[in-house]
Order: sequence, then structure tokens, then C-alpha cells
Amino acid sequence: MSSFSLAASIFTGGYRSFGASVTLLRTLASTHVNVLNKRRTCNNSVAWFSSSHRRQCGCQSSKLEVSYTSSANSCSDYDRLLPCPPYSRPLRIEHLVVSEEARVLDYICKSLDLPPLFVADLIHFGAVHYALVCPKPPPTATPEQVALFEKFTAPLLLKKRASIKGKTVREAQKTFRITHGDQLLEAGTYLRVHVHPKRFPRCYEVDWKSRIIAVTDSYVILDKPSGTTVGGTTDNIEETCATFATRALGFKFPLKTTHQIDNCTEGCVVLARAIEYCSEFHGKIREKKVKKLYLALAASPVPAGIITHYMRPINIAPRLVSEESKERWHLCQLEVLDCRKVPWPDAVTEEKYSVENCGWPSKDFAYECKINLLTGRTHQIRAQLAAIGAPLVGDSMYMPAAIAKMANPELDPYGKYRKQYTDESDEAVDVADWIARHGKEPTIAIGLQACEISWDDGKQNYKAGSPWWRCRLA
Repeated sequence: MSSFSLAASIFTGGYRSFGASVTLLRTLASTHVNVLNKRRTCNNSVAWFSSSHRRQCGCQSSKLEVSYTSSANSCSDYDRLLPCPPYSRPLRIEHLVVSEEARVLDYICKSLDLPPLFVADLIHFGAVHYALVCPKPPPTATPEQVALFEKFTAPLLLKKRASIKGKTVREAQKTFRITHGDQLLEAGTYLRVHVHPKRFPRCYEVDWKSRIIAVTDSYVILDKPSGTTVGGTTDNIEETCATFATRALGFKFPLKTTHQIDNCTEGCVVLARAIEYCSEFHGKIREKKVKKLYLALAASPVPAGIITHYMRPINIAPRLVSEESKERWHLCQLEVLDCRKVPWPDAVTEEKYSVENCGWPSKDFAYECKINLLTGRTHQIRAQLAAIGAPLVGDSMYMPAAIAKMANPELDPYGKYRKQYTDESDEAVDVADWIARHGKEPTIAIGLQACEISWDDGKQNYKAGSPWWRCRLA
């Protein structure tokens, strides 16, 4: 059996995108890849033909280091996905091309030497995906790897497969979740197995009934706790707010997500009881009939009024914003309704909610701002307040860059004191350096709560409970 490795990585857009990687079973040896990088890079970096990734994320590291060593997998390392461990195991993703028709559960067990109950758990978690045809290799692939891809996607071979008749190759490369272990796989099918899915231990610590704000025939309003995901991730659709709220209410049919807020953010979320209301609520959002108010705990005072930025149209964190309008950049606007000085959360509160110490120089006072979100961009409040020197308490992604900018305002290539560039390559270098000054995504909580949501001119209006930083007073 021949084996080789590709010492390169794919960087794809999106928070969790792994669709451009494959391992050809029985042609390539199993490899272990050790990736040491920022969480931002880890979530968007997959080495083609590699079978496992180990992740350690730190705020200060921006260099990608990849090493390869041959290894065999062992059943002794695996049992069940539940009970949930209090920590996340290093990222491991396996990419396979099915060599012969088989049941998906049997094939994964045999190929990866994993116990059947563990693989069944992975399928239940939504951690196994398939495509009818292997994804295309990246530009950095070697001639040998390209040749292997071409072998499995040869027109004569694909023509014989009835499952892709009438589909373009690109359509056949689209990935879908495996939903049942008995699902039959035909030869040539691509599999992506998230052997170590991202876990959410916080789900098991929450009294979910106490987080229900309202229940109607069409929807449920949930006061989402921080450290949880609303509707799931690429590799975990089990440990979600929708799942646990459904169980807490004893509903027969699962609740469905209508919108998202960050895992590290708490507050009001609307969950639909039927798919029809999802469409209805999405329509209200498009028509700007939904109003969202937030409480933000900033490290510095924020002036009242409308704050405007333009966000770089790249779907990857950190989100960069500019004070000046740029072509194709997205308008970001929020209105600060009020800002009041409050005590910085004490050490006990910060420890309880795993609030990270990001090195802010003064921790006597924080500033609680009430914000009307006028446009709804990912990380908008976090990125905009950090850009004006008032990052959110505990925001380990944006606060490190804001601190660096305090010492040297020119570091922000899109800020008020940015350099004037005559060479695009110089600007690209500074942008890369600016991105590297940001940290990792927070673990549990930051100073941000979706405190109120309303629609239909206020006819439907719901409020969250006290934010975590007031818990000692509640």
C-alpha cells in the first residue's frame, strides 16, 4: 500500500467548512496531523488526505505548524459520546472514499477501527456526512493526489453510477448528513467523519425549564444560556438549545431555529414549533419587522447615538470593520440608547461563567450599554465596539486587538489612524498582522445579552432575565 502526505492546508470560507478534503481508503495510509493554531484558523483549515487533527488554540499563536506521523486507530480509545466530558478532545476528522458497497455504520467501524456504539452515537450527533462524489482537491495538491482524484471521478466511471445520473459533478459533490446507520453506501461515495465532535458540556448544567420565557402555539421564546449553540454545529446537532428546550417542554416534535446568536452570547431566541413558522419569522426579519435590543458590558464608555461601520465581506472570524465605506463591504449600524457605569464583574462571577481574562489594563469599572441593533451582521456588536476602543468584557477574540490598538493606533489598517498605502502587498501584510492580533473565540460567556426581542410593531415583545454579570445582585 502506498502512502504520502500533503504538507498544506485548505482555508475555506465559513465558520465550519470541511468540504474540500478527502482520504482515499486503501490507497493512502492513515495519518495523524498535529495542528497548533488560533481557533479561527483551526475552524477553517483542513489538510487534504489527512485523517486526524489535534487542536490546541492560543491567543498568541498565528503560525500554522503541521506534522505527520503514521498511526493506527484503536478501539480502546473510544466508548460512547455520552456522558459528555467536561472538555473537548482534540479535533479529529476522517475523510474516506468507499471502496465497496456497504452499510455506513459497518464501513466506518471497519475502516477506522471504531466500536459500533460509538459510530452510532456519531451518526446520532450528525457528525457523519457524505457526498456522492469526492470533493475537488485544492490547488496545492500534488500530481499524484490529483491523479487519484481523477481516477475516482473519471467520466466513464461516473457514467456507470445511476445515483448521479442527471447531476453535474459539482451537484454530486454536495455533502449531506448521514441520518441512519443502515444507510447503504455505493462504491465511490465520499465520507467525512467528525470522530471528535465539538461538545457543549454547559447543556447538561442548565435548568432548561427555567430558561423558557414563553410558549405559544407557533413558537417558544428561550432565554438562551451562554456556552451553548442555538441549532447545532457541523458535527453536533444533539447538544443544542433547540434539542434541550424540546425535551424540557416534553414536546413530541423538535423545535426549530429561526435565527442565531453566538454561542458565547445569552438571551432571547425564537424557536419555531413547525417549519411553517420558520418561514413566517424569516419573512419578518427580511421585512425588518423584528427589533432586537442587547445589553453589552463594555470595557470602556460608549457614546450614545448611532455607530456606523462597514464589515469586510469575508465569512470568517474575526470580522474586520472599516470606518469608511468600501465597495461590497456590508453596512453595520447600531444605536447606543444608554450607557451606564457599573462595577467590573468580581472574580467569583467571572470564574462561574468562565469569563476569560484578556489583559484589559483597568478592571475597576465596566460600562453597561443598551443597544438597538439596526443591522444584523455576525459579530457586529463585538467588532464595532472593539473598533472604537470599547471591547466587550471577556471577548478573547476582539479584546487583544483592541488593547494592541491602544498602544499603536496605526495597527488597525481600517481605523481612523490607518496608514496610507501605495502598495497593495504592504496593505495585505498589515491586514494579516492585524488579524493575527485577535484571539480565540470565547469559551463560555462574554458581556453580551440579547435582552429583548419584539415584532409586529411591539405587539409581540419578550425580555430575557438578568444578564450573568448581574447574577450576584439577582
